[in-house]
Amino acid sequence: MYTARGKIEQADLLEEYLPLVRRQALSMQVRLPASIELDDLIQAGTVGLLEAMGRFDATQGASFATFASQRIRGAMLDELRSRDWLPRSVRRNARAVDEAVRSLEQKLGRAADELEIAAELDMELEEYRQLLSDTNSGHLLPFEVLVSEGAEPGIEDASLDTPYHMLIDEERRRQLVDGIEALPEREKLLMALYYQEELNLKEIGAVLGVTESRVCQLHSQAVSRLRARLADNDV
Repeated sequence: MYTARGKIEQADLLEEYLPLVRRQALSMQVRLPASIELDDLIQAGTVGLLEAMGRFDATQGASFATFASQRIRGAMLDELRSRDWLPRSVRRNARAVDEAVRSLEQKLGRAADELEIAAELDMELEEYRQLLSDTNSGHLLPFEVLVSEGAEPGIEDASLDTPYHMLIDEERRRQLVDGIEALPEREKLLMALYYQEELNLKEIGAVLGVTESRVCQLHSQAVSRLRARLADNDV
């Protein structure tokens, strides 16, 4: 049982870190479809904060602020993963793209271009590009969600904080970094501009000299390459 003092400390901690939940929710919301309410993200993040308060172990070396920040973001991502973003037909086609990219790049020993991927799928180039657009419906979601979009239901939750899962998570991050480095230059630049420099679609389009819809297509293609590469590493 909690002591009276313990309850006071927990309440104080909750009050102190609730602004962090809101900041993370606001930062994430600007990149999401309008259908995602800020309150939903805040509610999920608050659950993550409460879990952090219950599971934090100061003997592990990490600060509570770091641990709480990770759990808050993880809870928001779990909420996003639980949403049904795409029709099943689009999901099937997205997995077909992943498989085509994976097969082609294994055979070619390099990144396949759009014409090669379209041909592998027996599609016209414009049909393939439309599929890329449909995959994210004109929105760029948080990277962790997009990479997991191609996964089958029931994928293991890598956000668990056991030593085993932390090790797996670190290895996964290393594989992602390697995968991004192997992307074609334009796609690698796009990922850097969006996820590191935090430019919006219009700004990225201006840098690349393409339309916003084309930015979304290139982003979907880059994510498909990364999912295919991660699948290879899992074999």
